[in-house]
Amino acid sequence: MGVTVAEQPTPERRGGLLDWITTTNHKKIGLLYIGTTFVFFLLGGINALLMRTELARPGLQFLTKTQFNELFTIHGTTMIFLFIAPMGLGLANYFVPLQIGAPDMAFPRLNMLSYWLLLGGGLTIYASFLAPGGAAQTGWTFYAPLSDKLGSPGPGADMWIMGILLASTSSIMTGVNLMATIFMLRAPGMTMWRISLFCWNMIITSLMILVAFPPLAGALALMFIDRHFGGHFFDPGGGGSAILYQHLFWFFGHPEVYIMILPFFGIVTDIVPVFSRKPIFGYTGFVLASMAIAGLSMTVWAHHMFTTGAVLNPFFSIMSFLIAVPTGIKFFNWIGTMWRGQIWFSTPMLFCLGFMFNFLIGGVTGVMIASPPFDYQAQDTYFIVAHMHYVLGGGSLFAIFAGLYYWFPKITGVMLSERIGKLVFWLEFIGFNVTFWPMHLLGLRGMPRRVADYLPQLGLTTPNEVATLGSYLMGVGVVLFLADLVLAFRRKVPAGDDPWGGYTLEWITTSPPPEHNFHWLPPIRSERPVFDWRHREHPAVKPRA
Repeated sequence: MGVTVAEQPTPERRGGLLDWITTTNHKKIGLLYIGTTFVFFLLGGINALLMRTELARPGLQFLTKTQFNELFTIHGTTMIFLFIAPMGLGLANYFVPLQIGAPDMAFPRLNMLSYWLLLGGGLTIYASFLAPGGAAQTGWTFYAPLSDKLGSPGPGADMWIMGILLASTSSIMTGVNLMATIFMLRAPGMTMWRISLFCWNMIITSLMILVAFPPLAGALALMFIDRHFGGHFFDPGGGGSAILYQHLFWFFGHPEVYIMILPFFGIVTDIVPVFSRKPIFGYTGFVLASMAIAGLSMTVWAHHMFTTGAVLNPFFSIMSFLIAVPTGIKFFNWIGTMWRGQIWFSTPMLFCLGFMFNFLIGGVTGVMIASPPFDYQAQDTYFIVAHMHYVLGGGSLFAIFAGLYYWFPKITGVMLSERIGKLVFWLEFIGFNVTFWPMHLLGLRGMPRRVADYLPQLGLTTPNEVATLGSYLMGVGVVLFLADLVLAFRRKVPAGDDPWGGYTLEWITTSPPPEHNFHWLPPIRSERPVFDWRHREHPAVKPRA
């Protein structure tokens, strides 16, 4: 027998704009996160298209160098602080309570506050374009001395600091909330070793947020003191150290890379078994590999600083090589899950396969630049740009699309178009690789990143033209995805409660879920409770103790 949660269905409270502004329901807050971060993604993408259009040919076409500097600073800031990381937290807001059988997040009002802090931070950063002197021009790393009062005298840099502090505070609050929710609100029978891999990865991501974000907040607070109150923390002329800023920033920055990828590892790991028609291969291995990634990520920050001469290169090189091992375990387990499975190449699965291909390339180039001799040649070139985008664009972005296509029927009760979805995938996959693969070549030819112009005789024009063409293809793919969303709401093809034959608890409730998520719950005897319930008479189903 299932567990009864409510005897009578409770109609979900509906209201207008005021209801959305004041809501503490985790599903509405999750949708606010998802919608807001996707708008920031569109803004960051427009920034990128403007830069790529400028770089297609030598010479300054339509942007000044100052405008270009503003665009690449806000583009990087948007994608890292306002899109990828908070999109993972937004999906977790919606689906973690559903996957553990909880009615809501542990702290609903804190959850509401965290969203509004994120929105306020993002609006503050984008409002800096209107400030005297324009937005920050330092790059998303905000390195000293570019970011001190002399290097960035305008208020745009201060607005950047305030916006990042607001967004960081939001992430810390959400991390606390997610851990409390998973630890304290699991349904009867939902032991820690039966929760989904997405929930496991969100626990680990939340722990990393609590460790990594405070050093960033401290670094930005010290920079603000330097800028306005006569501090000299990062000013060598006053006894400070610009290298200290790099240490503080990258002690946040490299764990942040995994904060931006671990939630999407979890999404892919939830999707691949469903579309392979097999249980996950190596559940425990996935959990332990994620823990290993979290621990090792705290030991590799200075591989961003090999060329400073201020760090012990052999130690950080070895640790950077070592962190590839748990990631390799995940790849082995994904392949093991698909091996001899009945693979269904639906749109979510295609995006998962694209994620694996692109992230593998990013991982291989990451191992390359973990070697100090190679890093000395590639540092601050387009090779680093290609590597980072293969990890976060080819990795996180493709997994985000996989999650959106996978969970859209559950959120809305209607289906997206499979035909359009597959076309979106191929436009994004081909466009992404056409954009970023040539950047490896640009880096090896010596093109520095963060420059608005280059000489025509350096052999950089053709790869830049190809990369710009690829960025347009990606833009077309995103526009087609938006069209797919509009058509889905116009056509309203019913999805049913479980169109994919899912394994985790969100697929046992209605689509969309009721206000308190469940009217009943099945017995939970393994990490696949919905599969167990629907195949409970099958002799092959043997719930794990």
